Amino acid sequence: MTKEALLARAQEYLEAEKDSFFADDVRDLLAREDWKEIEDRFYRDLEFGTGGLRGIIGGGFNRMNTLVVTRATQGLCDYLKSQFPDKQLSACIAYDSRRKSREFARATALVFAGNGIKAYLFSSLRPTPELSFAIRMLGADTGVVVTASHNPPAYNGYKAYWNDGSQVVPPHDEGIIERVLAVRQVRMADEQQALQAGLLVPIDTAIDDAYIAMVKRHLLRPELFARMANEVKIVYTPLHGTGAMLFERIMKDLGLSVVTVPEQREPDGEFPTVSYPNPEESAALAMALELGKKEGADVVMATDPDADRLGVAVPDGKGGFTLVTGNQLGALHLDYLAITLKELGRMPPRPATIRSIVTTEFQTAIAQKHGIASFECLTGFKWIAELMRKFDREGYDFIYATEESYGHLIEPEVRDKDGISAAALTAEMTLYWRSRGISLLDRLEQLYREYGYYEEKGISKYFEGPSGMDIMTGIMNDYRRDQPTALGGIPVVWTRDIKAGKAWDAAGRISDIDLPKSDVIQWRLEDGTLVTVRPSGTEPKIKYYILCHSKDDDLASAKEATRRKIAAIEADIRAVINAPRG
Repeated sequence: MTKEALLARAQEYLEAEKDSFFADDVRDLLAREDWKEIEDRFYRDLEFGTGGLRGIIGGGFNRMNTLVVTRATQGLCDYLKSQFPDKQLSACIAYDSRRKSREFARATALVFAGNGIKAYLFSSLRPTPELSFAIRMLGADTGVVVTASHNPPAYNGYKAYWNDGSQVVPPHDEGIIERVLAVRQVRMADEQQALQAGLLVPIDTAIDDAYIAMVKRHLLRPELFARMANEVKIVYTPLHGTGAMLFERIMKDLGLSVVTVPEQREPDGEFPTVSYPNPEESAALAMALELGKKEGADVVMATDPDADRLGVAVPDGKGGFTLVTGNQLGALHLDYLAITLKELGRMPPRPATIRSIVTTEFQTAIAQKHGIASFECLTGFKWIAELMRKFDREGYDFIYATEESYGHLIEPEVRDKDGISAAALTAEMTLYWRSRGISLLDRLEQLYREYGYYEEKGISKYFEGPSGMDIMTGIMNDYRRDQPTALGGIPVVWTRDIKAGKAWDAAGRISDIDLPKSDVIQWRLEDGTLVTVRPSGTEPKIKYYILCHSKDDDLASAKEATRRKIAAIEADIRAVINAPRG
């Protein structure tokens, strides 16, 4: 863009932005004539995608700021009114510990109020799963949580929810996006007037109490907590986010004290002790692991800033800790739930579990053994929630859902991943296996001996710059023109192209796919390995998932065979993504 065009865009923004913090930020850039930064902030609008907004905090149309947030909310209001023209509408709003989260949440609530939609606003930070729970409890029509999940401190985001407590899915996602793009004027209420009119309603304790009671109600052996409180120690970190206030209270109510990492207990959007507050990363758990060694912890747990993801580490028997992957924890959860429901005579008539198509098939094997139906869906908990709606219609009894990226759900009262309830179940599971004289790691090894060894590997490749998306499109097109016949030297026996809606085997027999269209290709290999490739829709990154399984009477041999296969498959993948391109 030319300087003149950038100046025009900046002036347009300054005329519309009512928040002086962000307006002054842009004025400072203009005064310094920082044209590179100005161009980055104004060459495009921050995209309102199918999950909402996420971006770097700052002034400008390509940043997270009050103007962008309020315009998104106005579009959401317009869409709601088109869907429910004769209804008195309501919305729930929550936020996490990130920079400007409180301000964005307040502005969001006032736009709802300005459109005559009752806004239930948490007066202080709350976890994302509690927002989903609140929507359902209050019978709200929509909800918004201000969070960028586990992104670095410079980011914030905005996630939109529908009336069942799940993130929006088709056709509502596209409908909302269309309305957001059409916004020209934002209607925003005065805070005091909204309070007096009953259009702005603070919510706190009543929702907290109900959510906590719900989490405790879904624990299966609560008596273990009181009986074994002195035998098991848990070290926990909320990573400067929202998790501590609820998780600590739940554990205290049950009689089990939790040692929380003191330096990371208080909410802080700067995340001063971690560079990346993601419980999937070992570096984020460093302080918790150090405290775990000092305290002799039986399990170390971490939730991300909005407490929807859970990371876990367990003692390795050698003085250190082993990080448990999201896939492994999902298998442990389902195994424990299935065993316990059967032992207690509480297995429902039509039990069902859900996993994403890139999540370990270990879970499917466990479900089959216990007579539990296993369903798969696209990546993202909004698709898990879509299947839960199907369960409601068709009479299935929801047991558990998980995806490989450390997301777990135990309860149907929430329709998004829930790190708080997953942590509570993990605590109970730790107590149970300790009562049997083993650790979580010991139980995982037992499961490997019974089912065979499962290992998964993810591979990501970024393609930066303006050509990044084109390169990824080219890779996917190349696969579709010339599908691989083998990966890692193992023949491909089945291919599924979810974008095309078709699957076919090596003999050419074609079948239809019962999944929403998505730019994903999967290959089943002769030995049962599943390989998936999908480009990100929001950033220049292509992702591969290798789900591998080996069965051998000797577990060490099974592990070695699995790792050899993964290494060979990875080599083939990297030959494609690292190939020189003109």
